Amino acid sequence: MEITRQMMREQTLQKFKHIQTCVLARELCLLIRSNRVALDQKDIHECCAFISELCKKAGCSEPSEICQKAAETVLTTEKEYLDLCMKSCHKCGESRRPSRKQRPTPERTTYVA
Repeated sequence: MEITRQMMREQTLQKFKHIQTCVLARELCLLIRSNRVALDQKDIHECCAFISELCKKAGCSEPSEICQKAAETVLTTEKEYLDLCMKSCHKCGESRRPSRKQRPTPERTTYVA
C-alpha cells in the first residue's frame, strides 16, 4: 500500500510541476502571440522574459534561451522577434512532457471458464 501511495505522490508532484511551468508557459505564450497587436513592445518584453523563466525552471534551457533572446529583440526589430519566437515555440514542442517511467506490464493469462 505504501509503495502505491509513494508512486501516486511522485506522479502527482511531477504533473503539478509540469502544469506549474510548461502548461502555464505555453498558455501565456499563446496569449501574448495572439494579442501582440494590442500590446506595447515593453509589455511583450516583460511577458516573454517571464515565460523564459518558467521554461528555465522546467529544465528546458534551449527554448528558454531563445525566448529570452526574443524578449530582448522585440524592443528593436519585430521580424527577428517573430523568428526567434517561432524557433522557441518549435523547440518547446520538441521537448514535450517527459514520458513517465514505463511500468512493467504483467504477463496476461488467458481466462478459462
